[in-house]
Amino acid sequence: MSELLQQLIRLLEVERIDKYLFIGRSPKFPPRVFGGQVLAQSLYAASLTVEGVRPAHSMHAYFLRGGDPSKQIVYEVDPIRDGGSFTTRRVVAKQDGKAIFNTAISFHEQEGGLEHQSRPPQVTPPEELETDAEFWERRMREKPGSHNEGMIMHPIERRSANRRNYDNPQPAEPVQHCWFQVPGDIGDDPTRHQMLLAYMSDFALLGTAMLPHPYTGHTKGMQTASLDHAIWFHRPARVDDYLLYSMDSPSANGGRGFSRGEFYTRDGVLVASTAQESLQRTPRAAP
Repeated sequence: MSELLQQLIRLLEVERIDKYLFIGRSPKFPPRVFGGQVLAQSLYAASLTVEGVRPAHSMHAYFLRGGDPSKQIVYEVDPIRDGGSFTTRRVVAKQDGKAIFNTAISFHEQEGGLEHQSRPPQVTPPEELETDAEFWERRMREKPGSHNEGMIMHPIERRSANRRNYDNPQPAEPVQHCWFQVPGDIGDDPTRHQMLLAYMSDFALLGTAMLPHPYTGHTKGMQTASLDHAIWFHRPARVDDYLLYSMDSPSANGGRGFSRGEFYTRDGVLVASTAQESLQRTPRAAP
C-alpha cells in the first residue's frame, strides 16, 4: 500500500472521542472539502456505532454548506433505531458549530431473497485506458500550466472510457463510464471497502450532467457543487479490484443537474447504485 493511500485511509477513518461523537480532518486542498470525503467519514463513523455484522445498504445525504479544509469536522451520530434486522443512524457533520452536511444511513443484517440485476454496459477494459494521472501528466507536458496536481497525486486510480476535451468541450450524450480501483492491499474489512466506495461515488457524477452542454467543471466562472447524494449498496464489493462506474444524466433544469450511477465488478455484478443532484450555474447565471 502506498503512503498516499495510507494517508487517505487514515484521513477517512475518523477519530472517536465519545460513544456517538467523532472528529474528521481534511487534506489541505483549497477551496473546500471534497464531498466524497464527508460521505465516507460519516459512513465510517455511523458504522462504528452498529452492533453485530450489519453492513450499510443505503445512505441519503444533503450537502448544506461548503466545508473548510483547514478546520476539523465534528460528526455527531444519532442512534435513531436498532431493530431486529435493520439499524438506522443519522449523522450531522459540523464546523464551527454549524451543520455542513447531514445523512441518514440504514444497515441491514444480510439475508436471502429474490435476485435480479441490470446488465452492465460493454466498455473498453481498464488495461487499454490511460489513468487520470497519466492524462494530466501528458496534458501538463503538452500545455504547461494546465495540470491538475490533485489528480496526478491522487491515490485512487481512475480510468475514463470517454474522456472529455477540456479545452473545447462539445455537447455529447450524458453518459459516462469510468473504471475505479484502490491500488493496494487494504484488507478484508467490509466497512473499509464500503467507506472507500462511498468516497469514489462522488467522482464524475456532477460532470456527467454537464456533458450535453459546452461547459466543464474547469470552465472559468462556472459554479458547481453537490447538493444531495444517495447510495444503495446492493452486494458486497472490493474496491481493490476494478469497478466500473457507469453514469447517466436524464435531466438538467433551473441551475440543477441530476445524475445516476451504477458500480459493476469486472464480472458484471451490480454492487451499488447512486443518484445525485448538483448545482450547475453557468458563468452568466452565477450571482
